[in-house]
Amino acid sequence: MKRNLHLVGVSALLLVFGAATSLPAWPRQAGAKPKGLPLEPALIDLQGYRDILARYRGKPLLVNFWATWCEPCRQEYPMLIELARKYAPEGLVVVGVSLDDDGEITLVRRFLEKYSPVFPNYRKRPGNEEAFINGVQPKWTGAIPATFFYDRNGRELRRLVGEYRREAFEKAIGALLNSSPKGSPVAKSGSNH
Repeated sequence: MKRNLHLVGVSALLLVFGAATSLPAWPRQAGAKPKGLPLEPALIDLQGYRDILARYRGKPLLVNFWATWCEPCRQEYPMLIELARKYAPEGLVVVGVSLDDDGEITLVRRFLEKYSPVFPNYRKRPGNEEAFINGVQPKWTGAIPATFFYDRNGRELRRLVGEYRREAFEKAIGALLNSSPKGSPVAKSGSNH
């Protein structure tokens, strides 16, 4: 009997120690992370991306593809946070998608911790790059930074691929927010590149 109690006590200590040293799960939404913990973007594949588009149907949506190894992405990211704050009251939804690989996850965590984005971020599941890129937009080569603007009907209204000034983003967001209301046809325009 004493031996069983001893085993139970040791097991309980191991359980407590394991829980204390493991990274707790938390909601992956902006503002929901506990202090001191890095952001952990959920992995998505092409279907996950389509699920994001479906989730925000009815709202103007800006999706930005970025990576920690992309210098223009790193320069643009703080501006996207500012734009997300500025236009949130008008209904704009912003989502980030990292194209970093598994080996770069520590850099992704540090990057998101540094900038504390006000919008959700995801990370593309490694593999099937060509299928993912073509599924997002057949005319997209996968070059980043890349920002796609979707109207309330979930259709791409515009895209900015490469480096752009804030004015180009403001203009695209303005057109997006002024696009036809839900249910009306919207003309589709391409990239400035």
